[in-house]
Amino acid sequence: MVNTSEHKLTLWKILFLLFLIFGSVWIICKQKDTPYQTNHGLIFGTVYNITYQYDKDLNDEILQVLNNVDASLSPFNDTSVITKINKDAHPLHVISARAPLTEHFTEVFRLAERISKETDGGFDITVAPLVNYWGFGFQNADADTRDNRVAVDSIRQFVGYRKVHLSNNRITKDDARLMLDCSAIAKGYGADMVARHLYDKGIRNYMVEIGGEIVSHGISPRRIPWRIGVTKPVDDSLSVNDDVQTMLNVSDVCLATSGNYRKFYYKNGRKYAHTIDPATGFPVQHNILSATVIAPSCAEADAYATAFMVMGAEKAKAILSRHPQLMAYFICSDAKGRNTVWFSPKMKSLICK
Repeated sequence: MVNTSEHKLTLWKILFLLFLIFGSVWIICKQKDTPYQTNHGLIFGTVYNITYQYDKDLNDEILQVLNNVDASLSPFNDTSVITKINKDAHPLHVISARAPLTEHFTEVFRLAERISKETDGGFDITVAPLVNYWGFGFQNADADTRDNRVAVDSIRQFVGYRKVHLSNNRITKDDARLMLDCSAIAKGYGADMVARHLYDKGIRNYMVEIGGEIVSHGISPRRIPWRIGVTKPVDDSLSVNDDVQTMLNVSDVCLATSGNYRKFYYKNGRKYAHTIDPATGFPVQHNILSATVIAPSCAEADAYATAFMVMGAEKAKAILSRHPQLMAYFICSDAKGRNTVWFSPKMKSLICK
């Protein structure tokens, strides 16, 4: 005799399974019919390229997200939070009274503070006065005064992440001359914020790229994983070199690259690149030419890529061994000036065959 309750339960299981199958087919078909949108523009002094699968163009919304980040973190924006902090003339003034801190600023400040501690100051957003001195910042010094150790040492006296503090939503500085520059983390953070906005709208296939910092998810318009090329580190101040060292599968990752092959100049026959070591005050002279980092967030990848350029390959590898959530791909120069490659073991699965 057939148990009626069991029969009904089986019938409901079958109906539910059919619902899942037809629902999945409907979603896949709808997804195939949904077009990909592509937006381009300028932000943070660089270019953004964003591709996503959605039934309408979201560029205005994306720009609003990016402008909100810019209003918090851009030292080139005269009204931004960070500019007001940099202009404050009193070291212990309660900054928030005149420049209310935003969620974007406090989130990035806390992340920068943590990574500074983890890299023993290799990453440091208070390096701004030194970056300006060497001609790579938002207040460039006279070129004739550069490469003066006495001047550099005097600036180093008020540089250091331990000399600025965030407490109770207020920033205080130990020295009025201390200034902040989030250029080595803001692009990655901006990419994170755009990706978060797209994901919140239900978008699952996208790539956000801001000045080479990338957040990706799902598949590309070609219905394959997203791919990007790691550029060969050839001196290229005009950004015209497109020679690729290797290709990476980058679906569902956050990635950033830092290198000294685009922002540099020569003076008296010597090359000066934009990565400044806070410990010495001078442009780095390590053998590492570029560092590509994959991390849980693009802001972290951005910051660690810069820190690794400052620290050099061996110290960077030590950091990587303590942080299994990070992966890196380094292009270095050997004793004979030839390029060599090192990458984290887990990175191998992302390298295109």
